[in-house]
Amino acid sequence: MCPNPGKMINLRKNSQIVRSEEPIALVGGGEIGPEDLNQTLIRVKAVVAADGGAIPLMDSGRMPDAVIGDFDSLTGTYLDRIPADRLFPIREQDSTDFDKALRSIDAPLVLGVGFLGGRLDHQMAVLNALVRLQDRFCILIGEHEIVFHAPPQIRLSLTPGDVVSLFPFQRVTGLSKGLEWPIDDLVLEPNGRVGTSNRALSDVELTVDGPGLLVMVPRDALNQVMRALLSRQTGRWPARVDGHPS
Repeated sequence: MCPNPGKMINLRKNSQIVRSEEPIALVGGGEIGPEDLNQTLIRVKAVVAADGGAIPLMDSGRMPDAVIGDFDSLTGTYLDRIPADRLFPIREQDSTDFDKALRSIDAPLVLGVGFLGGRLDHQMAVLNALVRLQDRFCILIGEHEIVFHAPPQIRLSLTPGDVVSLFPFQRVTGLSKGLEWPIDDLVLEPNGRVGTSNRALSDVELTVDGPGLLVMVPRDALNQVMRALLSRQTGRWPARVDGHPS
């Protein structure tokens, strides 16, 4: 049964389509594993669909609280079943539905499912948006790992041996504790050194000098990452203005 969205989210408030004081799920139309959706929905009260993401959500028995996108993937009976006041079309074709939805959500944390796997170009566009929308905390849930944009600092209690991959979308430097191969004194950049397939030795601490670094850790670390990002101890990057950091 769909809960009353009015108790959890506000629609069309403060120039955002969706505003919530609690974490929100964002569902895309890409590959979704058997437990992906369930593991996401049990951690939130409200859920937003990015265009065709409404289809697997509704097939699971859950009506989205809001649907955002260009609606080129959501037609027919699914579209007809969604109340009109939950539909928020954004018709421009210069951004992905993930971008449209994430920039329209004002929430302390977004859990994204249905955005990893499938076509590589779609995944790259999603990761690009994850970095550009640097002021939004969002965790993308994949089949084996989760991905998030590194905040200024973060501490995670990981299991020794866990894979910790760091991939820069722009030039960054930083400090680390608890990694088998520390990143201290290294310059990470997309056309140079990257930090994939590192491993946790104990609790991991990362500090980076600017936005642009994606962190990938095992999926069973989801609760750890959620707690860290919701702790207000990580810092947050400022919103970009006209494509540049403010």
